Amino acid sequence: MFVLELTYTAPLDEIDALLPAHKEWLNEQYEAGVFVVSGRKNPRDGGLIIAVGEDRDRIEAVVASDPFVQEEVCAYRVTEVVVTRVAPGYEELHTQPVG
Repeated sequence: MFVLELTYTAPLDEIDALLPAHKEWLNEQYEAGVFVVSGRKNPRDGGLIIAVGEDRDRIEAVVASDPFVQEEVCAYRVTEVVVTRVAPGYEELHTQPVG
C-alpha cells in the first residue's frame, strides 16, 4: 500500500483551473482499482491518496500521469506502507507478508 501526499506548489487559482482534469484522472485510478481513498488536506494546501499495489514503479508512473504533476503545480511524496493490522471490514488492505 502507498500513501501519496500532494503538496500544492502553485496558487489555488492554478490548482482550481486543473481540478476537472485531476478529478478525471482520479476517477480513472479508482476504476482501475489503484486508489482506495482520496481527499483534500485541511487547510487546503494539498491532498492525500491511499493507493494499493505491490510495484512502486507502477505507483510512481501513476503519480507522473496526474495533470497536477504534468503542469507542475504540486509535488508528491510517495510512502510505501507494509500494512500489518486492519479494522474489521478492511481485510483486503492487509499487506501479505514478505519472505
